[in-house]
Amino acid sequence: MTKRNSLWTPNSVSRRSALVGGAGLLGLGLAACGSDGGDGGGSGGDSNGGGGPEGKTITLGYIASWTDGLSTAYLLDNRLTAMGYTVEHQTIAEAALLYAGLAQGDVNMYPSAWPEVTHAEYMDEYGDNIEDLVAYYEGAKLNFSVPDYMDDIQSIADLQGQADRFDGKIYGIEPGAGITGATQDSVIPGYGLDDFELVTSSTPAMLTELQNKIDAEEDIVVTLWSPFWAMTAFPVRALEDPEGHFGEPEALHHLGNQGFSEEFPEAAEWISQMKLSDEQFGSLEDTVVNQFEDGQEAEAVEKWLEENPDVLPPLPGE
Repeated sequence: MTKRNSLWTPNSVSRRSALVGGAGLLGLGLAACGSDGGDGGGSGGDSNGGGGPEGKTITLGYIASWTDGLSTAYLLDNRLTAMGYTVEHQTIAEAALLYAGLAQGDVNMYPSAWPEVTHAEYMDEYGDNIEDLVAYYEGAKLNFSVPDYMDDIQSIADLQGQADRFDGKIYGIEPGAGITGATQDSVIPGYGLDDFELVTSSTPAMLTELQNKIDAEEDIVVTLWSPFWAMTAFPVRALEDPEGHFGEPEALHHLGNQGFSEEFPEAAEWISQMKLSDEQFGSLEDTVVNQFEDGQEAEAVEKWLEENPDVLPPLPGE
């Protein structure tokens, strides 16, 4: 099981805290954890010496409250460890910091990136120093969602003139998230929702507010996305986006730092074959997030692999 050590120390946030009313804010920075209990490693230095996987460290960077990255990080951890690599994790609070860290080689991989639309601005800034390893999932999409009992709100356009009904608030996630920028820069002005305020905090805090409103059967609109376990765990409905201000559906990618394929050729070759369908990804995220407790991600992945033995490409030599 991966051991967690502190590098930069954010507040601890349970992925399920939103369901029971507790939430926290991740601080800016990194929290490192490694399967060998080391010092956080990194992409360079003597820790990556040697000609084969043995003795090489791959550091995965992701935002812990974004559970697509969390789930795929532990899936990759399991398989890369089986190949002989040492795998370490660094949780990062903001997308901009994550892309910068990847471009600078502070982390070797971003396990679940949205580079085509949602994070396009970060790719414009850092993409020259990032290696696109594979698009592993097709059809990801951002959205506004409301509880199912709000039958009269079917489209984002239906929110026009309804600000008083929602106390003038749309509840969002982290300020640096791509969906936050899209909401502020495209969706709110595009649909004439200037009388709404986008309230940013964290993903768990947004889900806590959503749960509280649903429990009280009150009106709320939140920023969500698919694939995301909350889309099925909560009784919500994604609103139609008739003018397309959230952009087209996009693929989720495994991104590496520049030179990843040269430094870790066996890993890069295996990762390039990764593909998950909507059903496969959904079952992975549900297993990691909902079927196991916080801190049991490695055990959750083991269970998922046992139940889905033919989903991933075989390891070298199998």
